[in-house]
Amino acid sequence: MGGALEGFKVLDLSRVLAGPWAGQLLADLGADVIKIERPGEGDETRAWSPPSLPDGTAAYFLCANRGKRSVTVDITRPEGQDIIRRLAAEADVVLENYKVGGLAKYGLDYAALSAVNPALVYCSITGFGQDGPYASMPGYDFIIQGMSGLMSITGPADGEPHKVGVATTDLFTGLYAANAILAALLARVRTGRGQHIDMALFDCAVATLANVSMNWLIGGKVPPRLGNAHPNIVPYQVFATEGGGHFILACGNDRQFVAVCEVAGHSEWSADERFSTNPARVRHRAELVPLLAGVFLTRSRDDWLARLDAAGVPCGPINTIDEAFADPQLVHRAMAISMIDSRGQKVPLSGCPIKLSDTPVGYTLAPPALGEHTDEVLAALGYDEARVAELRRQGAI
Repeated sequence: MGGALEGFKVLDLSRVLAGPWAGQLLADLGADVIKIERPGEGDETRAWSPPSLPDGTAAYFLCANRGKRSVTVDITRPEGQDIIRRLAAEADVVLENYKVGGLAKYGLDYAALSAVNPALVYCSITGFGQDGPYASMPGYDFIIQGMSGLMSITGPADGEPHKVGVATTDLFTGLYAANAILAALLARVRTGRGQHIDMALFDCAVATLANVSMNWLIGGKVPPRLGNAHPNIVPYQVFATEGGGHFILACGNDRQFVAVCEVAGHSEWSADERFSTNPARVRHRAELVPLLAGVFLTRSRDDWLARLDAAGVPCGPINTIDEAFADPQLVHRAMAISMIDSRGQKVPLSGCPIKLSDTPVGYTLAPPALGEHTDEVLAALGYDEARVAELRRQGAI
């Protein structure tokens, strides 16, 4: 059986991360995703190295472009614009992350392409959305992390604000975009019409603040930066251990706190009115945490993890990336895969986390070489070899 999105065609005009991340997810789910790239250079992340494959393709590009066919098109040329319009006429989805109005000057915006294909779902990803005072500004994950408030709550309490170690704003926007595209395709079943999806990194970054933003909306207090501690739960943070190790203690309720105290050899703490309930522990965080920290320094990380796990207390190690990929659970779940690309290179990749029982994710195409599928896609559109050669000579592809 094919993938869940088998038979759907996606025209991916996006680059870097948020858009390609959405496109890769749709490809994993079975869609035919055609990635449009600039002739000669392509998606700029192809050169964001080291590290890279032997042919020079950067690891960054590889992370977000599995399952796609690459077609080179110069959209600034009339011949290139005609190719895009012809592809859009047959597509179910267009995905793009140009600046607001950037594609209108080429006749490739939603208004123009929906006139060609009224059933088209057209997803635009920008930093700040299609309207508002910042609409014309470019969007960068790092800057959005700062503007959204995310960095204000990330990092040590007594240090400078930190960004998250991966471009979460881009990635969350890609996931929101993929969900929006699927919703629009379902709506099309009822109406027969496509629609324009307006996705903004800034919006998505604020949406994913989740309970932290609600703490401010409900409580009226600006959330502080707590390092590895949790604003609403105590003890729920990182602790140091004997020998320099660290572990995560995620004590989510009062019953678990009783078990923590028993393991620590201080059952009396759980009866102390300052610590007996979570709201009390949050209020008396500054008194409780040093007591626990002192006890946890008396044994090794693995010793504490074994004792806490046996007592039913959620806890875990802080793995390096290599340790995470070696974890037997991730190995069992096939979260590290490899593919052979058209040049015979072995391409190691992170797997897709979606597990579908009837229409499982399929890994059909390794991340493509620049323009690898141009000839076959144009042939399917009716371009003969002579016309393709002429377009290539003109620099349109």
